[in-house]
Amino acid sequence: MRKILLPILFLLCFYPLTAQEDTLLQNYKPLVIGLTEAPPFVIYKDDKFSGLSIESWQLVNRRLNSEYEYRYYNSLEDLLLAVESGEVDFSINPITVTDQRMQRMDFSQPYFISYTGIARKSGSAFWAYLSNIFSWNFFSAILILVGVIFIFGFMVWVFERKKNSEEFGNGGRGILQGFWWSAVTMTTVGYGDKAPRTLGGRFVGLIWMFMAIIMISTLTAGIASSLTVQNMQDEINSIQDLERFDVITVKSSSAQELLDQYQISSKKVLNAAEGIEALLQDEASTFVYDQPILNFLIEEKKLGDELVVLEKSLKKDYYSYTFPLDSPLLDTINPVLIGSLKSMEWLNLIKDYK
Repeated sequence: MRKILLPILFLLCFYPLTAQEDTLLQNYKPLVIGLTEAPPFVIYKDDKFSGLSIESWQLVNRRLNSEYEYRYYNSLEDLLLAVESGEVDFSINPITVTDQRMQRMDFSQPYFISYTGIARKSGSAFWAYLSNIFSWNFFSAILILVGVIFIFGFMVWVFERKKNSEEFGNGGRGILQGFWWSAVTMTTVGYGDKAPRTLGGRFVGLIWMFMAIIMISTLTAGIASSLTVQNMQDEINSIQDLERFDVITVKSSSAQELLDQYQISSKKVLNAAEGIEALLQDEASTFVYDQPILNFLIEEKKLGDELVVLEKSLKKDYYSYTFPLDSPLLDTINPVLIGSLKSMEWLNLIKDYK
């Protein structure tokens, strides 16, 4: 029974258009399809379009057999406005279905499941560690430590310069020897080449031994804390974690809607190519956008050594054809699209683009 039903269902998906549907398509002659570049779904090169979305439409139009023309827009924002206003009949671009967009336009059956991803520079975490350690706070702490070492070395030298001149000489040379003793004592190296002999020198030395233990422990804990805190700050496990970073995204994209929903401030660019360039120029530390588009551009431009798309994604996305609200074309194209998605040819196309 199953072997009989499957061919019947397949044929039903591709049954000939009714006269009513055919008449409707005649009223849209030619169909105007809005596009903007979004590789690997829509690739615009040498005045020609290619990509997975183009392939999907060609598969659908085998049954519709309609005349059509592509109309190119420079940005996603312009394309969405064109669909919403009815300037184009529909768009086959990979546009994510969102609640806000559903109030402005209609969507077909999703033809691709995607994710909102995050791209960053490959070495950003390493350089973040270095910049955090070798910061002004770090160097100011070192300067304070050197100052304290000098003070205790000078105090020992004051007591020892006369009665212990063979180890702590007079003048500048003696002060440097006191500094050397103070540094060796703080680090607990204990060379034994210099030691205070006077009561005053030993008293200063005793105080310095205890203070040095506290200071060196505090410095070590501070460095370890900086590494741990920076490591925690570099981890992005949720959308809220992006508050700590300079974020960039494509204007009017579903990624922007997500960031705005969680009140994450971001810089806007017109397309994914501009966002990649902004990352390379250090204009932002993270680029939030559609994961397959980010992966494709990084691979195409051979930027794998410089940029990386994090494994952690922010949300699942569903790409659909978009239509003006209440467009009669939706009821005609949607069933054909659904049938095309069940075909083996479509499954093979998806494998080629993954």
